[in-house]
Amino acid sequence: MGSKNHDIVPTPLIEKIARLRGGASGVHKSISALAKVGLIGRVKEAKYDGYRLTYGGLDYLALHTHASRKDLYSVGTRIGVGKESDIMVVADETGTQKVLKIHRLGRISFRTVKANRDYLKKRASGSWMYLSRLAAMKEFAFMKALHEEGFPVPTPLAQSRHTIVMTLVDAFPLRQIAIVPDPAILYAKLIDLILRFASHGLIHGDYNEFNILIKEVKLTAEDGGELVRLDPVVIDFPQMVSMEHQNAEMYFDRDVECIKRFFQRRFHFTSTTPGPFFKDAKKTMAKNDCNRLDAAVEASGFTKKMLKDLEAAIKERGASKESPEDDNEQDESEENDEADDDEESQSSGSANSDNAASPNFPDDEPGGSRQLN
Repeated sequence: MGSKNHDIVPTPLIEKIARLRGGASGVHKSISALAKVGLIGRVKEAKYDGYRLTYGGLDYLALHTHASRKDLYSVGTRIGVGKESDIMVVADETGTQKVLKIHRLGRISFRTVKANRDYLKKRASGSWMYLSRLAAMKEFAFMKALHEEGFPVPTPLAQSRHTIVMTLVDAFPLRQIAIVPDPAILYAKLIDLILRFASHGLIHGDYNEFNILIKEVKLTAEDGGELVRLDPVVIDFPQMVSMEHQNAEMYFDRDVECIKRFFQRRFHFTSTTPGPFFKDAKKTMAKNDCNRLDAAVEASGFTKKMLKDLEAAIKERGASKESPEDDNEQDESEENDEADDDEESQSSGSANSDNAASPNFPDDEPGGSRQLN
């Protein structure tokens, strides 16, 4: 409760809010116990001493909420990690596996955002908790709107604080696929999705091989044989923007270029069809004005103010470089990604790919490099 208005909660305020029977003595014992297990951390300031909720503490609160709602019962292994999110396999009481995404926007950008917080100057708690919660709220809102409209996205199940629970998709990240039977067909599907997003007023904003899963759908041929169809599933929506955004054309063109560049380098495929172009996509959107999902998301409660706060944080993150100590935290994950395909490590168009947290299969196991037939 104190964290809603304070990044660092003063000890006297904790005592007032807690209302424990033991009074101040009981509060201090509880504070000590929480600090000992890392759920809160003491911060000494010039004006006052207090405690700050840690990521572990925020995780605990979110998991407690999900468990009380029966959204999940157990937590399994981590299947994906990025500089700004963790992906865990979880299960409910029936044993049904799901995915828990934990947003950690402050992992990289916390100090940067705090150093330049003009966009949050009226908000006392302009912190990693607020920004991570906004990222989760935005992703859940967009995923829900997209799912209801029939887009190939995971089914969003629940959201609490900085976390989202969604269905587990049996698919492989595009970045781990080495060969496909017909690149032209898959390319056309991915480009069509960009245009379909646009027709509903949206641009993914981070549409690359890290945020696209490929699902194998087995079909029966007319002669009784087996066919396999490759269907894309799109993930990761914190950077999704409206087609009316001031930088919409840049985001649209970047998404298109990411797909073109990846197919050229990975599958040696270059489309003979020019575009698609932003101006044409906008004309299509105008014809579909009655079904604008960008407006629907705003109506759902994710306001323009929230969007502005989150975009400012993302912009600060992209424009700044943190210290080597921060980068070392995820070096191992990044090196594994680069080892998957050396030439991909030079692709500047993979729009902040190190921030993605798509399922991550080790390269020395089945799934590290996939050949789809």
